[in-house]
Amino acid sequence: MSQIVRFGVSLDRRLLDKFDRLIQKRSYTNRSEALRDLIRQELVKEEWEQGQEVAGAITYIYDHHQRDLLNKLTRLQHDHQPIILSTQHIHLDHDNCLEIVAVKGKADAVQDLAFALRSIKGVRHGTLSMTSTGKAIE
Repeated sequence: MSQIVRFGVSLDRRLLDKFDRLIQKRSYTNRSEALRDLIRQELVKEEWEQGQEVAGAITYIYDHHQRDLLNKLTRLQHDHQPIILSTQHIHLDHDNCLEIVAVKGKADAVQDLAFALRSIKGVRHGTLSMTSTGKAIE
């Protein structure tokens, strides 16, 4: 069980006012929880930069009528099979499909896969959401 430590922080009044508005906008119940989230975010970011293991989701929308696109997507996913946990395919409408690829692996490998998927002709848009699998988020 973790031990709670209290500490003081000195801030310029204008900066604190802006922070309080952000806290309210994001529905935090107090400053402490908002600060904890900011600290966790920076620690996770550091893990990404150090190439630590991450988990995440790559989402992208593509035109399934694009010639040879499905073969390219499948080939790329097979080439990166060690970091792919699962995929979900969703038919959005007659022309567009959404694919969600759950991943776990070294941050650079996950980012490389996301960039590669997004760069294929016919992929209209893609995003990558990553988080730490390590101790940074505890």
